[in-house]
Amino acid sequence: MTDQDSFSPTPFERTSGRVARNRMRIAWMYYVEGLTQNEIADKLGIGRVTVVRNINEAVKQRDVKIWITGHIAECLDLEAELKKRFGFVDAMVVPEPSTPANTHKVIGTAAGMYVTDQLTDHFCLGVGWGATLYESLQTLSPRELTDVDVVSLLGGVVQAKRFNPAEFAWQVANTIGANCYLLTAPAIVDSPMTRQALIERCGLDEVIKHADTMDMALLSVGTLSPQSTSFRFGMLSESDRLSLIKQGAVGDFLFNFYDQNGKLVKHPINERVMSLPLEKLKRVPKRVMISGGLDKVDALLGAYKLVNYNVLITSESTAQAMLDRTAP
Repeated sequence: MTDQDSFSPTPFERTSGRVARNRMRIAWMYYVEGLTQNEIADKLGIGRVTVVRNINEAVKQRDVKIWITGHIAECLDLEAELKKRFGFVDAMVVPEPSTPANTHKVIGTAAGMYVTDQLTDHFCLGVGWGATLYESLQTLSPRELTDVDVVSLLGGVVQAKRFNPAEFAWQVANTIGANCYLLTAPAIVDSPMTRQALIERCGLDEVIKHADTMDMALLSVGTLSPQSTSFRFGMLSESDRLSLIKQGAVGDFLFNFYDQNGKLVKHPINERVMSLPLEKLKRVPKRVMISGGLDKVDALLGAYKLVNYNVLITSESTAQAMLDRTAP
């Protein structure tokens, strides 16, 4: 390895316009032609470290997407059992990641592939928010489609830029070339009166009306753990978290907090959330729940009773735990 490889751009990389083209060439040689990293380095007259860096960057920039079309028998069995037990129209169970911290990544990766396959012309897609949904962007592929709308199901979150519902909706719309409709208000407002005024007087009712034509909604759940996205980024306080637990809350669905029986808990936050009304959401033909982890089993089972989602994308251990918990 040379100092040039480690610390500065090579002449091969120096011009920004050439960087992307050369990155694509390296990715093509590696993934399509099947050349080794050393072979690519020799053919292009560059260092192996430069080759590795460009291959990694191609994946990061989504120039390369890896699709695995095979199925693992155990996952297929779990999918069939989930559909039978819960009446799902579809289910995807992904292999358990070797590291639990990667659960949201592997589920999100599968979700991006699923959504890509579902999209058609004249389609309206509602999107929630969260770390798992964010990972779906890695495998959500551009499509040549006509008259596609993306609608955010939740108001914006200022403190968490990466997982902001508005930002996520825009990125989905940008990826698939769709129109984007946002609930241009905070996710949680200061009072029920403010919420009503924003809907009735500020045009948000027009966004909410898109639910009537929505074909599919991408959903996820959070927990009441301090590490859940809602609390980790400070959207809600520790006192809010403890008071919600005291009221019996087990999960967070678009900032709607509910108990294990799928009933909204009696808490002021539930009266101040700027989200698509749950009654409207329950009428969307495909309600796709994209979540996993043993810590989310209670939240997933409660959300099933709350909105009756009919598609589930999750991990092996989560699927098995849901089946065990609901065994006759």
